Amino acid sequence: MKHYEASEIVALLPEWTFRDAGIEREFGFKDFSAAFAFMTRLALYCEKQDHHPDWRNVYNKVSIRLNTHSEQAVTDKDIDLARKIEKILQE
Repeated sequence: MKHYEASEIVALLPEWTFRDAGIEREFGFKDFSAAFAFMTRLALYCEKQDHHPDWRNVYNKVSIRLNTHSEQAVTDKDIDLARKIEKILQE
């Protein structure tokens, strides 16, 4: 499984921040319902992929941190999930 370095992540996912062997991003939504709807769509995808984010929701904000826990690194699974998150945001 490929492990990504910070410079690779910045090139692939410029909106994300690399920190402590993971990638992070915070999202803002119109209100709690919109934030929860986003999390629901993402949760269904994550369950199918058996790859789950560390996330936090406070009202209209959703903070997400991705890393492959078994590898203690950012891997293809995380890059793919981050790209899916970006796609869901555009739907």
